[in-house]
Amino acid sequence: MSKKVAYYGIFAALAVLMGYVEFVLPSPVPIQGVKLGLANVIVVIAMYFMEEKSALAISIVRVIMSSLLFGGFSGFLYSIAGALVSFGAMCIVKKIKAVSIIGVSIVGGIFHNIAQITVAALVLNTKGVFYYLPVLLISGVITGIIIGLISKYCLAHIEKAGIRF
Repeated sequence: MSKKVAYYGIFAALAVLMGYVEFVLPSPVPIQGVKLGLANVIVVIAMYFMEEKSALAISIVRVIMSSLLFGGFSGFLYSIAGALVSFGAMCIVKKIKAVSIIGVSIVGGIFHNIAQITVAALVLNTKGVFYYLPVLLISGVITGIIIGLISKYCLAHIEKAGIRF
């Protein structure tokens, strides 16, 4: 049991750290709101390394901690919506055997952006933000591929090292 608790702490800390790295680095693209989502690498790895329930807990802890440290309440609303909706979508798609970890990550990236733009529409009380959705969907696919590739690579090394949850 203590081994599992240690893994939870390590994964949550890594997710917060990755969120911080992304917070301090400039965006790789000059489009407002488009981020790589480095913390999602840890969540995707956790989905495959641990059970989904544990990965969800790590994702929620990451959102809460990152919001307290870097984002504030409005950032929390966007982040928790994106995290919960994308996690649910990834769990559903992960059950389809033909979908790889990269495909699961792409679905996560897409649904994360859909959830965040929906929250923006509700908070700003305008449907006009949905015009931005095509750009966010494209970025969700691109970042989903990158996050999926990194996660696949990391999981291969975890497996090769013989590390088990």
